[in-house]
Amino acid sequence: MTRLRTIAALAMAILPVIFIAPLKAMERMDAPPLAVAIFAAGCFWCVQRDFDKVDGVIATTTGYIGGSTPNPTYDDLATGDTGHAEAVRVAFDPARVSYRELIDYYWRHTDVIGGNGQFCDRGNQYRPAIFTTSPEQQMIAEESKSSLQKSNRFKRRIAVEITPAKTFTPAEDEHQSFYKKNPIHYWFYRYGCGRDARLEQLWGADAGH
Repeated sequence: MTRLRTIAALAMAILPVIFIAPLKAMERMDAPPLAVAIFAAGCFWCVQRDFDKVDGVIATTTGYIGGSTPNPTYDDLATGDTGHAEAVRVAFDPARVSYRELIDYYWRHTDVIGGNGQFCDRGNQYRPAIFTTSPEQQMIAEESKSSLQKSNRFKRRIAVEITPAKTFTPAEDEHQSFYKKNPIHYWFYRYGCGRDARLEQLWGADAGH
């Protein structure tokens, strides 16, 4: 009986390896690949926090894009001379959230008529922009922007630029998930910068927070 029990125990231990593990591996192989979107809307601490809340967003990375200076740093951008914008790279699952939905979400978290900066941050490095990673994204973003402009919700031109993404340089470690690492500093800044107050002024009940 002891030998039979030993064999049974071994079988129970081995079966998951033989059958279940390969099935799980197949599930991973069948899973759709993640897609990438890149958005700029002023301070990337805030943009990262906003997109981290979206169901279907798997990971976000703060960084710099849109300029010509290689390997820019936070201090480089502070000069406003590199041509880069603070931005967030968003890795998302298209089966859970579409790019079009992310664009709609982006509008409501952005001062869409504030071209030379966002909220209290002024300068080209804080400009609002959508950096597309495919022709399909470019088309969706441009159609959405055109629709928003034609809605006449705003009296001024939509200032958000839409351009194909080039090199994205991740920001320094201290700027990744800053709102989690330094919550008091983050919320003091966000409130003081008037971000949410301006969004409510622009979007009313549709404003993102």
